[in-house]
Amino acid sequence: MIETERLILRGWREADIVPFHAMGQDADVMRYLGPPATMADARAGYDRMVARQSEHGYCFWAAERKADGAFLGFCGLQPGYAFLDGEIEIGWRLRHDAWGQGYAREAAAASLAWGWANLDAPRITAITVLANTRSWRLMERLGMTRYPDEDFDHPGVADDSPLKRHILYRITRPSPYRPA
Repeated sequence: MIETERLILRGWREADIVPFHAMGQDADVMRYLGPPATMADARAGYDRMVARQSEHGYCFWAAERKADGAFLGFCGLQPGYAFLDGEIEIGWRLRHDAWGQGYAREAAAASLAWGWANLDAPRITAITVLANTRSWRLMERLGMTRYPDEDFDHPGVADDSPLKRHILYRITRPSPYRPA
């Protein structure tokens, strides 16, 4: 569990599946991610995060608002899979009504700090589509740098999708690292 001023990043609970599914039904949330998520998609996402937490000790953790215990989405780290093999990926997704309040930055900064303190990774990577300016601007505010020569076609996205092309950002381990 990671605690920030306003958030708790924690392992997933069965009770998170319903609000996770609801978030995946929001067209604004899913605009750059693909079609609306089904309940089966939400369950599969939950199962993946639980498995990653169990196997690696970290995942894209559930983000809970401390003030009321509300599930806001997720943020965290995971081992890079397939196209990011050997990398550590940071990622986030929040409910639309939680946007613009600094939650994503707060959660992402805490996730990076946890990663530097607990993982032997020389860098942490993030991906998105070019059109998702909110996401890549957050990457830049976190100190991440874009590597345009490493932009790629996401293998999990249909070839004819406008979401096929992804951009890649990285941040290298601070030296020496000093936790906040």
